[in-house]
Amino acid sequence: MRASISVLTLGVDDLERSLKFYRDGLGLPTEGIMGTEFEHGAVAFFDLQAGVKLAIWNRKDLSIEANVPLSPVSSSELTIGHNVGSKEEVDEVMEQAKRAGAAITVPAQDTFWGGYSGHFLDPDGHLWEVCWNPNWA
Repeated sequence: MRASISVLTLGVDDLERSLKFYRDGLGLPTEGIMGTEFEHGAVAFFDLQAGVKLAIWNRKDLSIEANVPLSPVSSSELTIGHNVGSKEEVDEVMEQAKRAGAAITVPAQDTFWGGYSGHFLDPDGHLWEVCWNPNWA
């Protein structure tokens, strides 16, 4: 398989609340919620970087679409990594997430591997890591 990941879809409990968090709180560009004319089709896409999007979709609708049972939320199964260019930018993004309503689980700090990072949970319990890695361009 040749890796070509272009969309990360997060199942959320409240589409409007998550839209406000990512659009208004974190400032991610979006055209808002679309697909409401379709049963189980309401979704919002956010532009991350060239060719990559973040999508939010109601967890129940995602469960129906994928034909998998709706399961409890687990914050320990996946981390979304947001790499930035400096320690100061890590601090800025962490503060922005906090103002948007994120729960800070680990404040920004120096790491054992030589970088600098912090973790937060979005309103639906999805775990994000904001980090600066001095070894990555």
